[in-house]
Amino acid sequence: MEALLNTVVPVAFIVLMGYLVGKRIDFDLQTLSKLSIYVLVPVLIFDAMLRAKLTGASVLGITAAFFIASAGLYGAALVLSRWLRLDKGATKTLIASATFPNSGNMGLSLTFFALGQPGLDRAIVFFIASSVLMFGLGPAFLRGGGFLQSLAFTLRLPLFWALAGGLLVRGLSIPLPLGLDEGVHLLGQACIPVMLLTLGIQIARSKPEWGGFELQASALRLLAAPLLAAVAGWALGLERLDIQVLVLQSAMPIAVNAFLMAGEFGGDGPRAARAVVASSVLSFVTIPLVLLLIGVG
Repeated sequence: MEALLNTVVPVAFIVLMGYLVGKRIDFDLQTLSKLSIYVLVPVLIFDAMLRAKLTGASVLGITAAFFIASAGLYGAALVLSRWLRLDKGATKTLIASATFPNSGNMGLSLTFFALGQPGLDRAIVFFIASSVLMFGLGPAFLRGGGFLQSLAFTLRLPLFWALAGGLLVRGLSIPLPLGLDEGVHLLGQACIPVMLLTLGIQIARSKPEWGGFELQASALRLLAAPLLAAVAGWALGLERLDIQVLVLQSAMPIAVNAFLMAGEFGGDGPRAARAVVASSVLSFVTIPLVLLLIGVG
């Protein structure tokens, strides 16, 4: 519980600061979102690719299990949205909420506290896989259009090239000159606080209500996702630690990026913001249970 509090409380504090300042100052949310999507998130992804200490034995298994579980979540969210007769924007937002976990700032920290450095190394593999889904395929899905049109749109985004460039520089062991890596790291560290502040500002402008949509999105993210991850890891015959990390990372609440990307590329931004908050609050209950189920604590 202490690990959970040490991770979630700082996040909640930053969101609260954004909420309070959003009540007093009229910020341009579209500009803040563009700053995150087109500058800060790409730098964060590039920096993460440079610094990750990947464990080769588990990379393929964790990556494969993640995408199998994500496919299951996509199907479940699509069926639920049709049953609820959601409109196109709400359907996209529900799918994004279900498949975009907060595996970065919250997931990596919590996994390190719970499972140590070996767990963190595997959690980074999960984070990279989720980044590929979120930043490589997510914008094209949210924007819509044909496959070739969506692919062309994705290839124009700095998110995709930051991911590819970071992997290339890391894979070829290309050093960044003149301390540029430290500049990249410093700018990347600004990403998470800005995203959380933006979320708080958006919440300040939204009605403080949780309806069926927010609870259903939270249930998909907090309950269905770790269950599907456990099944996928077991079916692939992964090691115990790999499955522990896979399940714990999958149990994270909805990523702040789901709110940012829904608003930027075609979705219901206010609903996404409320779903992020709902899942984050409910995770105080679900994540301790997941930790117990995977044998931690």
